[in-house]
Amino acid sequence: MVRGAVLHGRRGSADEGSAVVEFVFLAVLLMVPVVYLVLTLAAVQSGAFAAEAVARDASRAAVVAGVDSLRNGESYATAERAASHRANEVAAMTLEDFHLTADDADMLLTCSAQPCLTPGSDVTVAVTVSVALPGIGSLVPGAKVQLTSQGSSPVDGYLP
Repeated sequence: MVRGAVLHGRRGSADEGSAVVEFVFLAVLLMVPVVYLVLTLAAVQSGAFAAEAVARDASRAAVVAGVDSLRNGESYATAERAASHRANEVAAMTLEDFHLTADDADMLLTCSAQPCLTPGSDVTVAVTVSVALPGIGSLVPGAKVQLTSQGSSPVDGYLP
């Protein structure tokens, strides 16, 4: 018999390969909530950007449409209707840019003076956007996040 000889044969153990399985299982178990959190935060941030953009764009559009109507000789009531109509159109277009619909938002247009669109006054639009949580929004209809924003635009003080 030779002393110090090394045997080259190996015996397989019952635990061989289990570390890989445990790693994959734990990685999936930990990554799924992280990915869901990222998707949820992205949806909420998109809704926040949408609310801010709708408020800003709708208030500007309302002022421009209302002032244009007044410059064309329309009454303040007609100009206010034109401003409201244009604000709703712009709000729908802006929401569409964020892959939302008009049903996902509520908008309130107010004026700082009466009649509305008086030179030197402000037109303010308050918007609330509802964002459904990814994945569970269709299962639980009430699983929505409400995001609000407000935008204001001054009415030109140099009307004819």
